[in-house]
Amino acid sequence: MIAYTVRRLFAAIPTLIAASFLVFWLGSLSRDPVQEKYGARNPPVPQNALDEEYARLGLHDGFFEQYWTWITRVVTGGGFGPSINKTTNINAEIVDRALETTALISTAMVIAVVMAVVTGVLSAMRQYSKTDYTFTFLGFLFLGTPTFFFAVLLLHSAILFNEGTGTRYIFTVGARSEGADLHGWALVTDMAGHLILPTISLSLLTYAALSRFQRTSMLEVLNSDYIRLARSKGLMPRRVLIRHALRTALIPMTTATALTIAALLGGAVITERVYDWDGMGKLLVDSITIGDRNAILAWLLLAGAFVVIGNLVADLLYAVLDPRIRYE
Repeated sequence: MIAYTVRRLFAAIPTLIAASFLVFWLGSLSRDPVQEKYGARNPPVPQNALDEEYARLGLHDGFFEQYWTWITRVVTGGGFGPSINKTTNINAEIVDRALETTALISTAMVIAVVMAVVTGVLSAMRQYSKTDYTFTFLGFLFLGTPTFFFAVLLLHSAILFNEGTGTRYIFTVGARSEGADLHGWALVTDMAGHLILPTISLSLLTYAALSRFQRTSMLEVLNSDYIRLARSKGLMPRRVLIRHALRTALIPMTTATALTIAALLGGAVITERVYDWDGMGKLLVDSITIGDRNAILAWLLLAGAFVVIGNLVADLLYAVLDPRIRYE
């Protein structure tokens, strides 16, 4: 298992390098941040001031020189480079916002996977029953609902709930209450209250797709010959389901879960904007608005790293679920 893990780690390195190069290349095709910020000013900004700004951002060098300077700075811990706004520290912004987004996405992923596995297994075991039809209807309903519409619908529902009950258990804005000096359990409760709406928004839309994968995979396993053999030998139905059928059916589910990380990051961009959540998604939108190239590159690179790490975790889970993989 250790040798298999080391091989997968080394295999992930070229992928990260290729992703960093692709991200930087796409960033270089974007608009000129200096001209975007200073080009339309009246009176015009002196050329020497523009040259100083180009030099500060490292935009005078060639493409490969810029990439080498940027990736070297990132790898050695020097940060993601200066922001177009001199008062903004991209490194500090990334650290703070990455923690917020990681908490949001991790919670949503856990909830979505648990719901998908449970409903997928129940649907497969009771194929064409009322339970199956109900979960199928809900899955397609959430699957066909746009992220923005669902997030706004939840937001207004929470506002009406708070107004109707005269309470504020469900927070609708931000990741925590601004200006409140909270500690201990009060802080945990406050953060959990702010986490409810964006987590529900992301987890239900993600669960919808995963539940269909789990149902299909479980049906294939339940109809396989080795499951029929296990049942004919008189094994307990619960043991056949959990130890033999479910473990095998989770292998395709692992692949689907790893692939949904990118979808979750994309959904977080919209969700964080709706709920004014100070995470990576909101940072990306704000950076695109002002043309902050280094901040955009930082977001894209971290998003690529999340996807690569997610696939790496999926590879390791394969080895846990199917011992044959780690012996090949």
